[in-house]
Amino acid sequence: MAFKPLHDRVLVRRTESDEKTKGGLIIPDTAKEKPAEGEIVSVGEGARKDSGELIAPSVKAGDKILFGKWSGTEVTIDGEELLIMKESDVLGIIA
Repeated sequence: MAFKPLHDRVLVRRTESDEKTKGGLIIPDTAKEKPAEGEIVSVGEGARKDSGELIAPSVKAGDKILFGKWSGTEVTIDGEELLIMKESDVLGIIA
C-alpha cells in the first residue's frame, strides 16, 4: 500500500461483522451496524510536544483495536474502504 498517515494518525481496516446471530438468524446488510473493531494497517510517526520532541505511538501495524462508533474518516485506498483516525480515538488493543 502506498499510503502512510502523518503525525499521530493511524490507518485502520474494519473487521467484518458476523452474518448470523448466535441463535442462527441471518442478518441482512441493511440491518448490520458497522463494527467498532479493526486492525491497524499503518501508523504515522507520532505526535510532537511543544518542545518539538517526538511522542512515539502506542500502537503498531497489525494490532487489533477497538475504536469509537463515530471515530475516523472513511477513505477508499486501492479499492479498499479504510478509516483514518487519530491515535487518541483508539479505545484499546485487543490481546
